[in-house]
Amino acid sequence: MATSNTTLLPPLSPPSSDSDSDSGTSSRQHQHTDLSSTIFKSYLELTGHQSSPQHQDLIKIQSFLTSSRSGALSCLICLERIKPTDPTWSCSSRCFAVFHLLCIQSWAHQSSNLAAARAASRAATLNDDTLRWHCPKCRIEYPKSQTPKYYYCFCGKLENPPHDPWILPHSCGEICGRPLTYNCGHECLLLCHPGPCPSCPKLVKTKCYCGATEDVRRCGFKDFSCKGVCRKTLACGSHRCGEICHDGDCPMCRKKGVYKCQCGKVELERECCERIFRCENPCQKLLGCGRHVCERGCHKGNCGECPLQGKRTCPCGKRVYEGMACDVAVPLCGATCDKLLSCGFHRCPERCHRGPCIETCRTVVTKSCRCGSARKQIPCYQDLTCERKCQKVRDCGRHACKRRCCDGDCPPCSEICDRRLRCRNHKCPAPCHRGACSPCPLMVMISCSCGETHFEVPCGTETEQKPPKCPKRCRVAPLCTHRLICKPHKCHYGACPPCRLICDEEYSCGHKCKLRCHGPRPPALPEFTLKPKKKKSSHEAEHIPGTLCPPCPELVWRSCVGNHIGAERMMICSNPAEFSCDNLCGTLLSCGNHYCTKICHALKSDSKSYSSVLAESCEECNLPCQKERSPPCPHPCPLVCHPGECPPCHSLIKRACHCGAMVHALKCIYYNSLDEREQVAVRSCGGPCHRKLPNCTHLCPEICHRGQCPSPDKCSKKVIVRCGCQTLKKEWSCKDVQEAYRNAGSDPKDVPKTQFGLGLLPCDPDCRSKMKITDSELQLRKSVVTQKKEPDGEKPVAKRRRRRERVQEDKKASRLQVISGATRKVLLIVIILVTLIAVAYCGYNGLLWLSDWMNEAELQRQRRIYPRI
Repeated sequence: MATSNTTLLPPLSPPSSDSDSDSGTSSRQHQHTDLSSTIFKSYLELTGHQSSPQHQDLIKIQSFLTSSRSGALSCLICLERIKPTDPTWSCSSRCFAVFHLLCIQSWAHQSSNLAAARAASRAATLNDDTLRWHCPKCRIEYPKSQTPKYYYCFCGKLENPPHDPWILPHSCGEICGRPLTYNCGHECLLLCHPGPCPSCPKLVKTKCYCGATEDVRRCGFKDFSCKGVCRKTLACGSHRCGEICHDGDCPMCRKKGVYKCQCGKVELERECCERIFRCENPCQKLLGCGRHVCERGCHKGNCGECPLQGKRTCPCGKRVYEGMACDVAVPLCGATCDKLLSCGFHRCPERCHRGPCIETCRTVVTKSCRCGSARKQIPCYQDLTCERKCQKVRDCGRHACKRRCCDGDCPPCSEICDRRLRCRNHKCPAPCHRGACSPCPLMVMISCSCGETHFEVPCGTETEQKPPKCPKRCRVAPLCTHRLICKPHKCHYGACPPCRLICDEEYSCGHKCKLRCHGPRPPALPEFTLKPKKKKSSHEAEHIPGTLCPPCPELVWRSCVGNHIGAERMMICSNPAEFSCDNLCGTLLSCGNHYCTKICHALKSDSKSYSSVLAESCEECNLPCQKERSPPCPHPCPLVCHPGECPPCHSLIKRACHCGAMVHALKCIYYNSLDEREQVAVRSCGGPCHRKLPNCTHLCPEICHRGQCPSPDKCSKKVIVRCGCQTLKKEWSCKDVQEAYRNAGSDPKDVPKTQFGLGLLPCDPDCRSKMKITDSELQLRKSVVTQKKEPDGEKPVAKRRRRRERVQEDKKASRLQVISGATRKVLLIVIILVTLIAVAYCGYNGLLWLSDWMNEAELQRQRRIYPRI
């Protein structure tokens, strides 16, 4: 409970009041200056290390004084505050804790009565001197005769000290005068105070630990080191101590040397403090008898006389022999050994023998178990225990003994009590016991925020204590943004009060918070925290300290989600809600040619804002593309409306060659990108022209070309020219034939193809005679043909009727075939009927079997669900 460093120990601050009443109101007229901080500061500087007993005593004194002045003294037994007028008793052995006189008397009587009850349960007799009770905190035992009966001051001089507001409560106000510790022979010079007395402050002349330096020092700190070499003679008597001047005995001599063992046979290098040693070799020196050697190990001095000389007895000791040589074995007497065995009751039954007797006594005796419930004959060396468990309640009054074959003296309960102590913070760590548990011995430190004003109270009373008041400024730096301009405040208990300046924090929108500062506050120091009483607040706080700024409450003009001109409303800045006007969206669509026709809506964007979460994409343009292609093309664009230029037209167009002999399939973009001359060249098939000349039946002799065929009147093809009777014929060029037709007054275009060149040659006399013969033959042929085609006079029969009659004749069959066909039909009908009857019968039986099976399955399922039915 003391601070970890003496240099950092804060001096005690002046108390808020010297009054220790329960009224809770401090009387300011009794305040006075506290000089204990100056006194203890000088004392603590002299004690040196904090682990020294002098330092711990000073800390205890300081803590007790602070607790007494602040009214924080509490009784560990009843956990109530000790008023200045209450009779008290303080432990003067170790802890110096203060208790109510009535509480410690009740505690001592209960402890003594409990010890007497335990002794009575064990059939033991105790007197008042042997009955003891212990201090509730440090567990120091006191005899029953020292049970406190009267109320004394701390120093024990004054009985029933009166209450004086100008002096420490429960103090007589006189000089303490108690003998100081460490037996210095002086008395305490402080006023009557709680806790141990400090070290003696008187000046005495003293020497250092080694005695080389003499100085004048405080009596309580007269032991000191001169920091020089000790130089005291060590225990070996040959060397001196080489340590720095120190307290206590000098260490063992560690100088090394060569030393002999006690028998002188072995020499080893050893430290001086271990120079006397024994080797592991036996002595083996010849004894005085000259017949035996020494059987002892390495030793110093003479080996002594032979142990086998003089009077000798047999092993059992019943017969004595005198004058026998030491090398002659003593004969056995032959009597019973009769030595007392290890059991202490029986003797060895064997005859006189050398060596030890048997260790286990096997004499059969009747033994009782420890609890007396069983008797049995067993060998003497065995112990008899039964299996009966003791049901007697132990001295704790809570648990049974449960020990097998208990003799009635049940051991103390070994379980942990683990009952919650009156402090409500810890559990009893003592073994299970009867009566009330000991009070919690821990102390809790109550302090202001800076830690310079503090005192200790018993654990469990911290909630009833008032936090100390410190007049110094709070050293905890604020954590809010006003740390440089906020006013300083006094040191306090718990967390710092909230800042009362305007927050003035800037929002992300650009406005500033106009509420009271709600930034973080530094927390209370955990080692000085106690549980304060809950108080109902009369008014609700505006904001919880340490919270973020509330949303921005400023009013701003905000456009609709579509950012249309003239559609604005006044809204709260922090409200992310947005509105939509009744106008059309009007946003250019992704095609770049049309505009969105939806009602005003939020547009999707990459920013993660409130509007982007509820954003709605514009409609998609599904109209066909109506752009003119470049180069111009008769085919429409196959895509829907899109931005940018249309893709090149890869449609195939068919173009016949000039002569019509073949058809070309060309890409539209390729064909339309050519000029007129290139298009004419591409359309040519490259072969002879397949068009017929206008004046004759021949084809154009030129390569496939555009337009009319050149010089149709100059065809050089050969044409066979005949006379009118087609008897004469000649070969003329086509142009001569055309010329002949023109000279005859006819147009060559009107001449049929089969008669082209016919009749251009004149007929000769031979042609006329041939024509007459031919006419007569022709007449004869025509008459024969007419005779054959004349009808007979009978009515002709239609060809379809004759075919039908022929088919009917083929279908006529014999009577046997008709009977066999009818028989087959009857058999087929019978088979079909039998099959239908069999199917119906089997189906009916199958339905009955299926119904029975389902009923059986339902019964089995119910038996599994309800097995008792």
